[in-house]
Amino acid sequence: MRLYALYFSPTGGTKKVLDMICSAWDCQKEYMNVSDLSRTDLSVTFHENDICIVSVPSFGGRVPRFIIPILQNLRGNKAKAILITTYGNRAFDDTLLELKDTMEQAGFLCYCAIAAVTRHSVTPKYGAGRPDADDIAELKQFSIRCRNALNGPFSPMDVPGNRPYRKYVSIPVTPKADKRCNACGLCYQKCPVHAIPGGNYRKCNPNLCISCLQCVTVCPQNARHVNALVLKLAERKMKKSCSGRKPNLLFLP
Repeated sequence: MRLYALYFSPTGGTKKVLDMICSAWDCQKEYMNVSDLSRTDLSVTFHENDICIVSVPSFGGRVPRFIIPILQNLRGNKAKAILITTYGNRAFDDTLLELKDTMEQAGFLCYCAIAAVTRHSVTPKYGAGRPDADDIAELKQFSIRCRNALNGPFSPMDVPGNRPYRKYVSIPVTPKADKRCNACGLCYQKCPVHAIPGGNYRKCNPNLCISCLQCVTVCPQNARHVNALVLKLAERKMKKSCSGRKPNLLFLP
């Protein structure tokens, strides 16, 4: 048996949750950053005894759009899958359903799924401090229950969501760089959707950008940022839907 952990974690929260879930297994683990796979024509083949944990953030209630073709290119061969989505204290809508449909089409057996709250990547006021101590304790219990589920016979599970999936609606936040940018090119290398032009790293193509803010996170000069006024407007617009403390959820057969 081998455990594969596939993830997209542009600002770090999704990877933290993934690590908590992986902690239930004492075996060799191979981590694969999906945003790195997006730059290759790599087809990964799994085996029936393998475990594949896929962890992605919910963007507007959907799986980030560039990830779906990558997952479709995997060869599951009835490997066991655990699905994780993280969401910024609003809702995850159709994300788990879209992820489940995609993984099943790729040949995986989806045993269980988790929705976990993390700090909102664009408006960090919402979900601030999460996952906190209570979340960590709960998610580690989820990991044990997932491990136990994988030791038993396979049974189909249901997750919330609707088909057709909701329309992609992204927050219109496009990061740009200021004069601190020294043109190191790391943002260009790490952008999963190639929204940063190779000839001018300070700019970003708003038609391609998915507002994941990975470029902001990786910039060694802290030169990339988003417009403060736009963030304030987004924060105000999301106030009602992001209020209160949203739950972590575990889905089993």
